[in-house]
Amino acid sequence: MHEFLTPVLALILWTLVMWAVMYKRRIPAMMAITKNTQKFIDDPTMWEKMPKSATYAADNYNHLHEQPVIFYALMFYLALSNQGDMVYAYLAWGYVIIRVLHSLVQITSNKVMYRFGLFALGSLMLIIM
Repeated sequence: MHEFLTPVLALILWTLVMWAVMYKRRIPAMMAITKNTQKFIDDPTMWEKMPKSATYAADNYNHLHEQPVIFYALMFYLALSNQGDMVYAYLAWGYVIIRVLHSLVQITSNKVMYRFGLFALGSLMLIIM
């Protein structure tokens, strides 16, 4: 059973990688704008000064807490109801790969149509599951 849930662990680990990327980009960018980072809370217009690379990483980290929640719930449902077979495991790995690709597109070029295609493909995998 733990092999079936390995894609869940993989996506959790990827989310933590993206957390590190986000802060590796965000903290230096904030410090370059102002040493008083509290200003980002007190003055929301400060966020407009952030470089796109920091914004894209933060947006992706947030996205990894949206649709993947359905994936996590679905995987645990399948595991707990003893319905997790190899077909679902392959679909789960496919979903994880798609989410990683989505992240890589978003934090590099952020081409919306590529991201949308990957998002739609991932959604389709969840629907099939």
